[in-house]
Amino acid sequence: MFERIKAAVSLERHHLDVPIGVIDVGSNTVRLLVSQHGRTLLSKREMLRLGADIEQHGEIPVAKLDLTESVVKRFAEDARSAGADVLEILIASPGRQAGNGALLAQRLERASRSRTRILTALEEGHLAFLGALSCAGVAGRHTIAVVDVGGGSAQIVTGTRKGGPTWARSIDLGSQRLTSRILSEDPPGAPAVSTARIEVDRYLAGLDPPPARALLAVGGSARALKRIVGGQITAAELENALDLLATTPTGVLARRYRIDEGRARTLLAGAVIFSAIQKVLGIPLDVQRGGLREGAVLALAARHAAAA
Repeated sequence: MFERIKAAVSLERHHLDVPIGVIDVGSNTVRLLVSQHGRTLLSKREMLRLGADIEQHGEIPVAKLDLTESVVKRFAEDARSAGADVLEILIASPGRQAGNGALLAQRLERASRSRTRILTALEEGHLAFLGALSCAGVAGRHTIAVVDVGGGSAQIVTGTRKGGPTWARSIDLGSQRLTSRILSEDPPGAPAVSTARIEVDRYLAGLDPPPARALLAVGGSARALKRIVGGQITAAELENALDLLATTPTGVLARRYRIDEGRARTLLAGAVIFSAIQKVLGIPLDVQRGGLREGAVLALAARHAAAA
């Protein structure tokens, strides 16, 4: 995996002349990215909240399987219309956590007529690392930590631009799962936040990442937090954000900060997880636009170039 990451990093300077498409099926959203020469040609998303169904039922209900298949089929058609004959479907934590994750993969592969695979937690973290560094201006030898808080899990990866990732961990808890378990009231209130902190700390027990020069935050929760706090987020700013999110109704947050209401519903949980990880690493969060999909496009382009 490390060697594929390094090959993809080198490809940043040697972009292919064909559009590359990736559809990312996550616990909160299904997203499409079509890119060429590092430029976004098409970006779409649908919030399906698969993680909430998995947390409640242990699997994805038939109706939601049907809906996911329909969305992915449509996104695949859109990607091909944009010129992306090279297309891959990646299933993140829903594939690992749902009892019928393998069935989801089979249905999406048939519907999209594209290679479909369930990412391991390690692969998910490595791709987020690659995507973050492809957009961030960091020195080649500095150790960087990348944190991706998704709906069903969170990944922490450290390494360098020059050498690739060298340390990675995943916790089986994300913003959607934590919301479903503890923060489902609207607004949840401060006591629920205290309970959520205890739950997150339980998952982070024993986590000992190597020291890092910078902490890059990626994913939908990070981008939504940026709308409230800014691009670089200190521990104190995170605490202020937690107070705000704990006491403000979802609809008000969505309107005030122009955040999708579905995202606003799980943002407090994402902030609780980011806060706990930020305390472990001891440096501010720097929100990046690049993440898993950008890394997946680079990795897919590298494989396509190697096979050409």
